[in-house]
Amino acid sequence: MRSVQHANHRSSLASSAAGIACLVAFLLSSETSSLAQITFVNSGVAGFENQLPATPDSAFAQIDFATMYLDQQNKRVKDKEERERRNKELIDSGVVSALDLDAPNHAIDEFNRATTLLKAQKSRDAIPCLQKAIAAYPKFVSAHIGLGLAYVDQEDIGRAKSEFETAASLDNTFAGSFLNLGKLAFSVKDFATAQSDLEKAASLRPKDPAILSVLAYAQNGNHEYLEVLETAHRVHALEHKGMANVHYVGAAAALALKDFDAAERELNFFLSEDPTNAFAPTARRDLAILVHNKEVLSANAGSLQQAATVSDSRTVRTFPNTERLKAQLASLDNDPSSTTCDDCGRPEADATVVAARSDAPSDLSPTLAGNVGGTWTFRKSVDQVALFFAVSSHGHMVNDLEASDIQILDDNKPPEKMLAFAPQSKLPLRLALLVDTSGSVHDRFSFEKHAATKFVQKVLSSASDLGFVAGFSIEPAVTQDFTSNQDELGKGIEKLENGGGTALFDAVSFACWKLAEYPDGDRVARVLVVLSDGEDNSSHSTLRQAIQAEEKTGVTVYTISTREDIGDKTDADKVLEALAERSGGEAMFPHDTQTVGGTFDKLRDLIRSRYFVAYKPADFEPNGSYRTIRVTAGKNGRRFQVRARGGYHARLETSPR
Repeated sequence: MRSVQHANHRSSLASSAAGIACLVAFLLSSETSSLAQITFVNSGVAGFENQLPATPDSAFAQIDFATMYLDQQNKRVKDKEERERRNKELIDSGVVSALDLDAPNHAIDEFNRATTLLKAQKSRDAIPCLQKAIAAYPKFVSAHIGLGLAYVDQEDIGRAKSEFETAASLDNTFAGSFLNLGKLAFSVKDFATAQSDLEKAASLRPKDPAILSVLAYAQNGNHEYLEVLETAHRVHALEHKGMANVHYVGAAAALALKDFDAAERELNFFLSEDPTNAFAPTARRDLAILVHNKEVLSANAGSLQQAATVSDSRTVRTFPNTERLKAQLASLDNDPSSTTCDDCGRPEADATVVAARSDAPSDLSPTLAGNVGGTWTFRKSVDQVALFFAVSSHGHMVNDLEASDIQILDDNKPPEKMLAFAPQSKLPLRLALLVDTSGSVHDRFSFEKHAATKFVQKVLSSASDLGFVAGFSIEPAVTQDFTSNQDELGKGIEKLENGGGTALFDAVSFACWKLAEYPDGDRVARVLVVLSDGEDNSSHSTLRQAIQAEEKTGVTVYTISTREDIGDKTDADKVLEALAERSGGEAMFPHDTQTVGGTFDKLRDLIRSRYFVAYKPADFEPNGSYRTIRVTAGKNGRRFQVRARGGYHARLETSPR
């Protein structure tokens, strides 16, 4: 009996460790700045993600003179004492710099015009107005900060930093400049610089809970865990409504120090201050486990470093490197011919319908064709392979190849007959955008939706192109079904909501079969774009089955990682690579918000620059064996790089059903 109890304690401890280690994935106010959408990893815990708290300076609130005194009110106050009193209140509040009070009316007008544009998310149009305001009054500190924020929105980090530094040099007593410099440094993982700038801001405004909360994040990034707890204590002593998240950071720091009493205290603070937070139920459960196992946790503190499996299967957590992901990757034998496809995740109800079209996936399976009456007639199977591939030279796409410029070996033999060759741009596109909406990708969610919307609007260039949008956490949810309307697809992306577990493998299988099931009469190009961190903690299917679904449906998969930090390759990164490369696609790792938009632009060109070929393989036998594909390309004596899937499973001879 004693050994059983001990095992139960260990299981409960593992649950607590996994749950507490990811406590800081949570939702914040919609006022959070785009600068605040950052990710960090806490050394000593399994890892977690978060956002900086909303502050008076977040977004463009700090510079909204349309509702503040600088809306020319300072020019209208006749009484000198009253004007000086109001000026002092503004400066003491940290809303404006003392230098801003001398801005001329026309500079303020341009500034207010820019503020309106910024709040309407028209940062490009706001930039000229801010430049005019600065030209009229070069010491306009808040205009420099506003221009810096506009550049951040335009992903021009260099100019943003320059404007923030100019503001700081003009008035080194204005905390807002250093706060924005700190946030900017944090967004690129320069924790040392972020902490230095934020400490300056905090020294200028030592009782500003928003600045102190951001400072706690920087301290945690620098592994200054004792300082994190001290800063969290300072915040707690102040009025800090809406900033309960600082206690999540405090709890994580306490765990890194193996100070379980402090972790318990910080979690209690969080729950008392924000009891309706989306993650409050999880926090309550983890707090209960922590309290119950306090003695066990103290005796086995090292277990917090292990990737634990939560006993409740409904709330399993995972991180970039786990035994679960390692096992999934290990199941992918280096020799794919040793695998069998089974049903590859196909819904049973659709198992006899999907491959009926002339652009049927290259599994070479016997198919059925539908007629207008809704009944099904048998169709003679045709053993032919449809293949898409991309060709590049030193990173640049090659778009002028002819059929004679490529060579194909199927099962180490040239095809018996080439049936078709064409640039993909001549084929209708069927695009699926699959967005990870789980809690593990919370931090950059809004930015990624914006970049994805731009991508969809550019890649669907013809009325014959169709796409659908789906998000996934525990299960996939289509927010916009197949349409060629770019605005409707954009609305579908906006409908995506963040939160929940992660069932990546299930979602990939779902999207592949949904693409394959669309009733096309002619050949089309099927592409799945997955925006995810590569983690999976909830799928019923396996990574291997998801890849088999890609093969069976002939879908090319491209993955874009939402991971921000640049470090060693994780198991989650390898998962994204496997999903993409085994389908003939590519895995892309932007690492930070400054390059996600550029990654989507690269992907758009890559998708539109591919080639399509159809051929009849030589010596084909319907025995279910794996047949390798090797494609080479060259022209005028030059050899090019080719990206294509590595093979397919031949169909099995079956009897009509």
